[in-house]
Amino acid sequence: MSFKTKIRFLHKWLGLISGLIVFIVCITGCIFCFHDEIKDITRKEWRFVEPQNKPFLLPSQLQKKAQEAFPENKASMVAYYGKNRSAIVYTFSDTGNRYLYFNPYTGKYLKSENPDTDFFIIVEYIHLYLLLPDYIGKHIIGGATIIFILLLISGIIQWWPKRKSDIKRSFSIKWSAKWRRVNYDWHNTTGFYISLIALLLAITGLTFTYEWVGEGIYKSINLGGDKAAETKTPVIDTTTFKTNSITAIDNAFVQTMKLQPKAEMFFVMIPQQKGDIVSTGAYPHTLRYDQQSNYYFHPSSGKLIQTQTFDKKSLGLQVVEMNYGIHTGQVLDLLGKIIAFTVSLTASALPVSGFIIWFGRSRKSKKSKSIKKPSR
Repeated sequence: MSFKTKIRFLHKWLGLISGLIVFIVCITGCIFCFHDEIKDITRKEWRFVEPQNKPFLLPSQLQKKAQEAFPENKASMVAYYGKNRSAIVYTFSDTGNRYLYFNPYTGKYLKSENPDTDFFIIVEYIHLYLLLPDYIGKHIIGGATIIFILLLISGIIQWWPKRKSDIKRSFSIKWSAKWRRVNYDWHNTTGFYISLIALLLAITGLTFTYEWVGEGIYKSINLGGDKAAETKTPVIDTTTFKTNSITAIDNAFVQTMKLQPKAEMFFVMIPQQKGDIVSTGAYPHTLRYDQQSNYYFHPSSGKLIQTQTFDKKSLGLQVVEMNYGIHTGQVLDLLGKIIAFTVSLTASALPVSGFIIWFGRSRKSKKSKSIKKPSR
């Protein structure tokens, strides 16, 4: 058995094993890719507000508004998404989580979203866990993603032309041929064209399942280092801790805005228990979750105790924190999302076209054996 024959055998069976999962992951990735743009169109009544020439309400004020709207829920984070966008108070309770939208200038309650019934969040959970418990689903997704990476590599090996005369044929599809030949050419050619970007999307996707992938990226770029040490939050004296100190979260937010005057998006994490600190984040672009600067404040006084601006982070940490943006295409704005969508959609069709190739060959093989079988 030649090397390419072994690779073909491996490619076939890995594809049959993982094909359905790969299809689901890629299709849900396509759907989720433009979720912000779709929600901006379909939910604009509560996602946008009229910009006003005055400061945002403080986190404690929005927290109080959220408490009035849903007394049984407890706020975990307040996020400001831009001058023309609503602020969101993220809350939780024993009965479920709620995302509460408010006008950041007036505090007017706009809308409540239940993430357990939200279409795009369900799509995201399918993409990440297949709607299974996360400790089960993420390993199924992770295993299928690793197999997909092997399929991309083995597919390129199979595609690689043996002779110079085969190069032109390898880069094109013979549309005039019968549909099975078109399907075969399409599977090989498009698989090659998307392979590098699909590989990038697969590797960045693995970081959501396995921490060691992010650690590996961090150490590879930094040529070593300790990611946990660089991202370690400060330890505080908890003897004077006051849960959800209004002064602390407001001071933290005001200081963060002063430290990052050009930022468009902010969040404030609200302490929930003894030992928690107030952490904030600032992003230069709305709905872009990379290039973040982080600040840490004492939960009682709101005093700044640690700063970690984006430009002071190591290159490895910067890349790791860009992982979501790379995976979804956000890092290149609309162009990046179009690329991610196109590659994901094409990748979702590869298991289908591959199955058709296998099924056709399997039927042909069985028919051939039945013809050769001698009659009694």
